[in-house]
Amino acid sequence: MNATSPPPFRNPPLSRALAAAAAAVAEVLVGRTPEVALAALPIELRPAARDLALTTLRDHGRGDFFLARLLERPLKDKAARALLLVALARLERRPTDAHTLVDQAVEAAAKPFKKLTNAILRNFQRRRAELIAAAEADELAHWRHPRWWLALLREAYPERWREIAASGNAHPPMTLRLNARCRVTSAEFLAQLAEAGGAGQALDETAILLEPPLPVERLPGFQEGCVSVQDWGAQRAARLLDARDGMRVLDACAAPGGKAAHLLELADLELTALEVDALRARRIEENLARLHLAATVKIGDARKPADWWDGRPFERILADVPCSASGVVRRHPDIKWLRRPEDVAGFAQTQAAILDALWPLMAPGGKMLYCTCSVFPAENGGQVRAFLARHPDARRLPTGGSEEELQLLPSATHDGFYYALLEKTP
Repeated sequence: MNATSPPPFRNPPLSRALAAAAAAVAEVLVGRTPEVALAALPIELRPAARDLALTTLRDHGRGDFFLARLLERPLKDKAARALLLVALARLERRPTDAHTLVDQAVEAAAKPFKKLTNAILRNFQRRRAELIAAAEADELAHWRHPRWWLALLREAYPERWREIAASGNAHPPMTLRLNARCRVTSAEFLAQLAEAGGAGQALDETAILLEPPLPVERLPGFQEGCVSVQDWGAQRAARLLDARDGMRVLDACAAPGGKAAHLLELADLELTALEVDALRARRIEENLARLHLAATVKIGDARKPADWWDGRPFERILADVPCSASGVVRRHPDIKWLRRPEDVAGFAQTQAAILDALWPLMAPGGKMLYCTCSVFPAENGGQVRAFLARHPDARRLPTGGSEEELQLLPSATHDGFYYALLEKTP
């Protein structure tokens, strides 16, 4: 495996990066995803703007808290407000760069808001200690999560909710999955990584934690399909499902295809990857092509098998269902601010409908792995208990040791995931 040298790149002026990040944040706060908002930016601005925008969104509750105390009246202009949020997040985290930051933020501001931007940021500098102390005493500003979200965490994890909330504000780890078909050991890959100027540690025989993260273009073997980016928690799915050569397998809700690819790396399968969204289905095909793997990709709703199922039972089903994504908010910080309390119940209804629709497609003796990237019990243990009550021909199987379910909470090495393995009794 050989690393590809990255093209030369110059960092853009900070004023342009601030303006681009503010444009992305403004779009996210009206419902766009960061990926869509950032994709609209000039390519040379995206790396710097992405870092600024995601940091701002992680700190969003805190930025609102500061602005409420710095503005004499609410600022209706969304672009000007977003720029102030980006600048405040940067200013709090890098106080030694205050002079440059304020100057560049004023440069980035639209003409009618230059004086206001300068006044607000300099006022924050003067009142920094007072404002930060006040933020630390406010639940939303301190934890940077909506209050309803914190209430659910406290109820579910009375001893660990603070740890979970804090992890949601951190930068996520970057973990790799080595393709077992390439027969490269973790030790061999780490040596190649070191030659390419990177570093990491092996988490298991195929998982590598990068320290620090690197662009994929610099990863040895990425273009050849010998390595993929996938969270270590997500890598549990393929092994838990225990699919073996020759089995007929369904990956429902499969985009972007990481778990489907992992299944195919581990065994020769007749795999169907199902996805309701045509654009996301294309990503599955692209990922499988890079890895030199083959599957049948179908566009369809997992709740409506009559539209896509050929009537042949599956021996394994991966039900990686839509969820609140509460276990991956550090990767997608917009989720904290765009979700609503009623969304959790809405996802739970969808999850139940998918499970009930997929279960008849399972061959007797087959196994279904129920999976979410959530930490909320209503989507996890509560969902599975309700399913078992509705389906007497289903029983749990251990997900490791004697545990009948696996709830991973966000940590330094993985995101938050839930797994329950269900067997269809004859």
